[in-house]
Amino acid sequence: MADSAAPSLTPAQDTAAEDEVLYDVSDHIATLTLNRPDRLNTISGPMLNLLAQLLLRADRDRDVRCIVLTGAGRAFCAGLDLRGATQGSTGLEGASTSTDIDLRATPPTVLFNLGTPTICALNGSAAGYGMDTALGCDIRIMGESAKLAAAFTKRGIVPESGGTWLLPRLLGWSKAAEIIFTGRTLNAQESLALGLASRVVPDAEVAAEARKLALEIAANAPLAVQASKRLMRMGLSEGFDEHVHHVFLQLLPLLKSQDALEGMKAFMEKRAANFTGR
Repeated sequence: MADSAAPSLTPAQDTAAEDEVLYDVSDHIATLTLNRPDRLNTISGPMLNLLAQLLLRADRDRDVRCIVLTGAGRAFCAGLDLRGATQGSTGLEGASTSTDIDLRATPPTVLFNLGTPTICALNGSAAGYGMDTALGCDIRIMGESAKLAAAFTKRGIVPESGGTWLLPRLLGWSKAAEIIFTGRTLNAQESLALGLASRVVPDAEVAAEARKLALEIAANAPLAVQASKRLMRMGLSEGFDEHVHHVFLQLLPLLKSQDALEGMKAFMEKRAANFTGR
């Protein structure tokens, strides 16, 4: 579960953003859809706030075992709303003049700290902030025409939402440096070859493929899946000896759970397990 406090929207912001991120839960899967197709799902300030709130809402819902993040229309997300930025309406105004910036409740930090597994269904291209958001998910499924555009340096900025942390860990220093320094755009097959995408499917099948995978994840014991994700995240910054100690500490309470007993019984009885998250 995320530790960050949920950000709040003012009534005016809520009215402006309420339809810009759609939220649906079914079959233990929460689907969040960026919904500004006319603007290629570029993200406004109120939309950032709403996205963070809905990610936290899904993470805190005991019925949700997997989160799918996708976009409406022909793009996943073309980045932050630069038109809003030039008009001073992104909700980020004044950030450059402060040294006391709290980013704990912003989407990149919230996304990283979620206990619930996340799948990015790249129905179309992701650029800038959109690319970082996709990389922040645990798993990425790309449509054949989708692209990942690291266009930051071409716009005079840096990957502001986690890319400088994520890419070197996903690709290694040399390849990450090449992509970030050149502001390169990667097509779906290049992303797959580099390991930035788990699979590439026809554009029309992205949503179905993501849901199929989410259902497979949701069929497993949710406490064990979340603990596995937590341990993977911890393993990014700790030594092996320390890590296996943490694994053991996670294992002990899991062995006492109803789901562990159910998993063992189901295995012995040669049937599908019915996990409840307890």
